[in-house]
Amino acid sequence: MADVASVDRAPAKVNLTLVVRRRRPDGYHDLESLVVFARSGDELRFTPGGEGYRLVVRGRTAAAAGPDSDNLVLRAARTLAETAPVPGGTFTLVKRLPVAAGLGGGSSDAAAALRLLARAGGLSLGDERVMAAARATGSDVPVCLDPRPRFMRGTGHDLGAPLSLPRLPALLVNPGVAVSTPAVFRALGLAAGTERDGDPATALEASPAPKRAGLLSLIAASRNDLEAPAVALAPEVATALAALRADPGCRFARMSGSGATVFGLFDTCRAAASAGKAIAAVHPGWWVKPTMLG
Repeated sequence: MADVASVDRAPAKVNLTLVVRRRRPDGYHDLESLVVFARSGDELRFTPGGEGYRLVVRGRTAAAAGPDSDNLVLRAARTLAETAPVPGGTFTLVKRLPVAAGLGGGSSDAAAALRLLARAGGLSLGDERVMAAARATGSDVPVCLDPRPRFMRGTGHDLGAPLSLPRLPALLVNPGVAVSTPAVFRALGLAAGTERDGDPATALEASPAPKRAGLLSLIAASRNDLEAPAVALAPEVATALAALRADPGCRFARMSGSGATVFGLFDTCRAAASAGKAIAAVHPGWWVKPTMLG
């Protein structure tokens, strides 16, 4: 087992599409979502030593991350330790992503913890105990465990094969409001048994290497079914979308996940950065981050 500190990235998860197919009898919803990951994200360090697990949270958004004792990092670590020979130790989380933002920050942090523990314990990511811990920790943790573009379906545990997609220069914008995922689903108001059309973007699974124009066309033809209910709960989401769409370099804009973060797609990193400067100047309290998606 490794006995020195190791570090891993916890990249932001962005839902380019999010189609709610049906509401299940158990109250959960079956989804289809094209997920990609940003170069931007949190950072997690693990230092083995001692029994059990401890967590230190630092960084710009640490105060909003909630009590350390309830963090998904610790939940994931303790769950894996119940079934696999992994060492105890201390996690240090540098929190950079906004919280409750539709970017899967907590889930990505938990997935990073599982990767670090697997490495320290000599386990592969393909070990069923690692994936079982991911599933038990949260619906978005499995897709974050191996952060590559793919479709996630059902309640998040049904993962498609990794996709080879062109990189997308992007701008992430959060208007400084937290949106409750359960509240957004309640506002969606989907009746049990209702069946909705599938995601047109699933055509990407039959195209091993789509061109950028084709990818953008399929994304635009799809939707995020949670965007309208999120806007109803937090009108600031609509304001952020309008700010992106008003920029001449923005090719497409949509909300990610259940919000409140929105993303804009651009032709170049320079265009995304320029839009970010302009938006931040008008809305200095917003979280604005140029990045690359893929």
